[in-house]
Amino acid sequence: MNETERYCEILDILEKTYPEARPALHFANPFQLLVAVILSAQCTDIKVNMVTPALFERYPDAKALSQASTEDVEALIRTCGLYHNKAKNLISMANVLMQQYGGNVPEDHDALEALPGVGRKTANVVMSCAFGADAIAVDTHVFRVTNRLGLADASDVLNTEYQLMDHIPKNKWSRAHHWLIFHGRQICHSRNPACTECPLSSLCDYANGNPKDKK
Repeated sequence: MNETERYCEILDILEKTYPEARPALHFANPFQLLVAVILSAQCTDIKVNMVTPALFERYPDAKALSQASTEDVEALIRTCGLYHNKAKNLISMANVLMQQYGGNVPEDHDALEALPGVGRKTANVVMSCAFGADAIAVDTHVFRVTNRLGLADASDVLNTEYQLMDHIPKNKWSRAHHWLIFHGRQICHSRNPACTECPLSSLCDYANGNPKDKK
């Protein structure tokens, strides 16, 4: 089996193993998704989902959030961690949306990445999940899993993303992102990965003694 065939086999197994993989964050529109992903930095999706109902009830759109006090937003998002910076970024982001985009979330990667509190991963998630664009967002799960599997061999998330874009068909980028996250959460844990239970063990560099696990 050559490398291309191995990549295809890995993707086929992931798709069959996680056919219902989807975003774990709860959102009803692009604005809510953008806010939720900003909050998810160094925080679990479960905690974010516990915070956002009250946050969105109080601040349902960019106009409302742009007029919020930092102290009030901090109180609502305190359990998400880094809440001082996140509150400031959320309010600044909402102000930019009002000033430059009529309160709407721009459907453009570069414009998204220029918003306060938004990096490449967040922009990719919004483009993919809110607007249906083909994109691969490399979070800690995707970074760990793909380098262990050998789908990528990179020491940083940006080069991991570029390598995945080369190895994965474009029409599978967004779905593969969710398959890999599910795999990282359920089997390929950061500590003590469940290699004996993994359907990819025979194809995995890490499981076969050639670890490319760059944490």
